[in-house]
Amino acid sequence: MTTPKRRLPVMADVAKEAGVSHQTVSRVLNDHPNVRADTRARVEAAISRLGYRRNLVARALVTKRSRTLGVVSFDTTLYGPASTIYGIEQAARTAGYFVSIVSLKSLDTNSVRDAIDYLAEQGVDGVVVVAPQRSAGRALENLPVGMPAVAVEGTHRADVSVVCIDQMEGARLAVRHLLDQGHETVWHVSGPADWLETEGRLEGWRAALIEAGRPVPEPLAGDWSPRAGYEAGMSLAAMDDVTAVFAANDQMALGVLRALSEKGVPVPGRISVVGFDDIPESEFFSPPLTTVRQDFDVVGRHCIEVLLRQIDVGPTAYERLVVRPSFVVRSSTAAVSR
Repeated sequence: MTTPKRRLPVMADVAKEAGVSHQTVSRVLNDHPNVRADTRARVEAAISRLGYRRNLVARALVTKRSRTLGVVSFDTTLYGPASTIYGIEQAARTAGYFVSIVSLKSLDTNSVRDAIDYLAEQGVDGVVVVAPQRSAGRALENLPVGMPAVAVEGTHRADVSVVCIDQMEGARLAVRHLLDQGHETVWHVSGPADWLETEGRLEGWRAALIEAGRPVPEPLAGDWSPRAGYEAGMSLAAMDDVTAVFAANDQMALGVLRALSEKGVPVPGRISVVGFDDIPESEFFSPPLTTVRQDFDVVGRHCIEVLLRQIDVGPTAYERLVVRPSFVVRSSTAAVSR
């Protein structure tokens, strides 16, 4: 004999169990402030006893909101994009939203547009595009009409809200620190072309040297990888006049440190090295890495705040929020050895 399936509890069951009205249960579920603490505790206890789960589909039909946000990103294996997504997801959960993520192999215009269209078809309330490349920024030109959207590091357009790290200021912090240590100039291992972070860090590095009246060496091109840093480090180790290096991310800084070690160049005895990101491993490099720290939790929180404002009032007031980085001094930098 087949055992009949147990009926899932509904809101009316919770109201009966707690001895309150259906409306009171709804207020508790929606975290309404005008609910007495003892009543809220009674309703929450009834929810726990019954194993009640709200019907999100039914709720979306009533409120016209799915309580889901879309995120489009690229290469989530890189520390920056991965940490940004994590910060966005945590902030969304705190605000009571779920997150649907589309990770792309490349941020070309068609791929980004397809991803945004896919999320729009899923009924998301808004989208965050982690768009560190100019090609992704161009894809934001044709957002679905009325779709709330925020770009992270993505665009200089006036009609798309943006949350970003002050990349130029981060590079300035790195260069000023090294110049204050008595170094005549600072060499730079840059990131790949088309990345906005690359441009910002390159511009900040160059501007800080020019402002100080120091020589501006030709930057060495990298691609964010330790291998690129290693190859640049091999070149730098062969130059007698190099005493300070600013790598555009910590992974390339790691490669620089490895190359200098293999060539018998002491760090920071002969060459000081600064990175960018403050990845968790950077304090365990040999030597521990001086670096620029990005606060991805703040970036995620600002993204959700901006997006929810658009959802509530419509995408009419476009914002640009810039998060200031901080500087972490460890033992990979020291006063220049004369």
